[in-house]
Amino acid sequence: MLIKEKALNYWIDHFYGYGSWSAPIWFIAYEEGGGDLPEEVANRFDYFYKTHSSTDNRSILCDIRELYRNVSFYAEGPRANLFSNLYEYRFGSNAILHGIWKNLIAFAHGYRKEKLPDLLSYQKDSFVTISAHREALITLYPLPSPHNHAWYYSWLDLPQSSFLKSRALYEQNAYQNRIHHILSNIWEYKPEVVLMYDMNNINELKKSVQQFFPEAKFKMIKGIKQQIPQHHQANFNGTTLLITTQTPALKHNRIETGFDWNQLGKMVKQSLFT
Repeated sequence: MLIKEKALNYWIDHFYGYGSWSAPIWFIAYEEGGGDLPEEVANRFDYFYKTHSSTDNRSILCDIRELYRNVSFYAEGPRANLFSNLYEYRFGSNAILHGIWKNLIAFAHGYRKEKLPDLLSYQKDSFVTISAHREALITLYPLPSPHNHAWYYSWLDLPQSSFLKSRALYEQNAYQNRIHHILSNIWEYKPEVVLMYDMNNINELKKSVQQFFPEAKFKMIKGIKQQIPQHHQANFNGTTLLITTQTPALKHNRIETGFDWNQLGKMVKQSLFT
């Protein structure tokens, strides 16, 4: 079997994303991307287990570039022979700009009041690097899941991991520990801003936040078409938290479905002084 149960469960329990917890800007996705093929998923699990299972600090975030060097690139069509691993695909000399990361980079620069850089160059050289301590890319749910949201893990023959039989069972099993760990780290590291995007459980998330931070009071910011996505915002413990159902990417590459994430970053920064 390609996917080893021990490595899979270690990933579920200990993988939280990439970058540095001490970064001032955190991006929290609903789940880890990828997962179209079991070979790719197995590469991720095996590398993470081999690299991190012997360390004392099991809550560290990964070096995305090192992990991607160890994940083979699987594709069909014109890109099939261009890249041998995910590192080359996203960070190499012929890297492809990520449809979501480019908007996260734009948000971060808007928030920092910095000139928008060449997005591909920033992705290749700087985005969520551990040493820079500028951004963290975190996942609420750890298992890689493809864009079509198919749930391939139900096919695994893992009697000790029966919660994988459905996405609902998996999320129910993982949620409390995951959100508690993330909120505990917000309390400890006090990031300036946390953007949770592509969320479909906003009410549950708000309830969890307010249980952990009773002083948190959310306000809903209405969206403006092609400008600002609708989102819920709260300020507590020195952190501004934004939660939105929107994904920082165009749907079907249609410009009318997008937003100006750089402007959102600027707006959030400005709101701290008004």
